[in-house]
Amino acid sequence: MGLKGSKFPNARILLLGLDGAGKSTLLFKLKYNEFFQTVPTIGFNVEMMEAKQNRKKITLTVWDIGGQEKMRKYWKSYYEDTAGILFAVDCGNRRRLDEARRELERVLKNEHLRGRPVVILANKQDKEGALTAAELTEAFNLRKIFSDRDWFVQPCSGKTGAGIPEGFRRLAHLVKTTSDNNIKETVKYLKKSVRK
Repeated sequence: MGLKGSKFPNARILLLGLDGAGKSTLLFKLKYNEFFQTVPTIGFNVEMMEAKQNRKKITLTVWDIGGQEKMRKYWKSYYEDTAGILFAVDCGNRRRLDEARRELERVLKNEHLRGRPVVILANKQDKEGALTAAELTEAFNLRKIFSDRDWFVQPCSGKTGAGIPEGFRRLAHLVKTTSDNNIKETVKYLKKSVRK
């Protein structure tokens, strides 16, 4: 895509969710339009992509962070300077919905993320019996927990690609951008904080 040194305004996005929610699959499907058999993300993936915001081009820097329980304690290292959150939920795994809801609520309590827009990626809609976007909204009590921010629930499938561009596009419309985000400095800081 030729984004290195992009002069477009930049928005730093976090892609969070439990392990197995399909975060990396969603990101790679959007970026490369291919289905990747991914392995659990230990640490993070970073992808840059262009999006449109009110007819202007912006660059989204998407940080896909591992969702295993031992990795979640490091999520807060990524919160500062975040413009928006994508939170992936495996709607085909009803057993882990309470855990996903608790983690989302914990993320939203952080002061660095106060008021930041959130798009819930209601993933794995291709699975039989998957929770619909409306059911997920009710199950997570989203109207209440998102009362202080812009939000949207986007049904999608990392396997088929359905709904993924719409979810990212929705967040691109909601975020505030900056023009001086230095990714190299952020990566250095994060590597230091993870070693501690």
